[in-house]
Amino acid sequence: MKRPPRTPQKKEKPPRALRLRGHSSYRMPAEWEPHEATWIAWPHNRSDWPGKFDPIPWVYCDIVYHLAGSERVHILVNDAIAERSARAALERANAMRDSVEFHRWPTNRVWTRDYGPIFVKSTSNSRGVAVADFHFNAWAKYPDWKKDNQIAARAASLLDCEHIVPQFLSGQQVVLEGGSIDVNGRGSMLTTEECLLSKVQQRNPGFTRDEVERAFRRFLGVTNVIWLGRGVAGDDTHGHIDDIARFVAPTTVVAAVEPNRGDPNHQPLAENLKRLRAAADQDGRALDVVELPLPRPIEFRAQRLPASYANFYIANGLVLVPTFNDPNDRIALNTLAALFPDRSVVGIHCGDLIWGLGALHCMTQQQPK
Repeated sequence: MKRPPRTPQKKEKPPRALRLRGHSSYRMPAEWEPHEATWIAWPHNRSDWPGKFDPIPWVYCDIVYHLAGSERVHILVNDAIAERSARAALERANAMRDSVEFHRWPTNRVWTRDYGPIFVKSTSNSRGVAVADFHFNAWAKYPDWKKDNQIAARAASLLDCEHIVPQFLSGQQVVLEGGSIDVNGRGSMLTTEECLLSKVQQRNPGFTRDEVERAFRRFLGVTNVIWLGRGVAGDDTHGHIDDIARFVAPTTVVAAVEPNRGDPNHQPLAENLKRLRAAADQDGRALDVVELPLPRPIEFRAQRLPASYANFYIANGLVLVPTFNDPNDRIALNTLAALFPDRSVVGIHCGDLIWGLGALHCMTQQQPK
């Protein structure tokens, strides 16, 4: 997909970062733990939705309308003009609240889950949250990522919190996207071999499974990695976990399934389901695995899109779930409502948003209290 030319940006010196090498004194909280805020970036890169950009800001208005009622929403915009446009849209949609805060930080695209700050908590003292600033290289496939890669450091500076740059023991920075991992906050993590270990898409060439797991332990407090196989068809990131399996409680996982044997998702999702049913949490307890359907295949311009209900986002008091005008929307919403009885489960129509090859979880990043 053709990308627009980049506008030269003034180079900024990033905040001084801490590079950990020993055992972890950090823990990545689960997404359902209380949030201080959600981070998003306002859509601007038309090449991410070629021929279908105009409805995207209104999808964002719907998302902000729901989020801003329960927590602060940090919105990244490219400049003052972009901020005025975003404010005007949010006001028209009755979504502009006191809890919405803008930051004029240029980005390449909107998928803050993958390049934004990954927040962790100290387990050894009361320093509060810290930002784990993993290196972002646009899923090892696009050339324009340097603006996005600055966002985590800027967030750490704004919040005046500890800024960690995860490295392997060799000193090389760890490449990791937030959408490639999901944690239960107790020490267990879900991820895929396709994304982090495959020879074709390996983000960290030359590093072994054991070395990757040691990095998870040091910087995220993960002691138990549950490796699934492959992601869904049409996934531009090659195997992100947030389209196929998610923790919804310390020992409960929802897993996307496709019963149609003729669909390319059937076999890899069946294999993932088998692995999950054989897996255990960090204390050796079996997982409770709940099946979540996929919508019928969605294509646009002859391209299969990665539509999945597993790309939901858990916020304070609510769960935002992508919907696709599909009969399985109701099943997915009811399944998640049963798993989150104390939260409102809200459907957000993502039929247009998914043309950008991402949905609700991809464009949000939580900041824990």
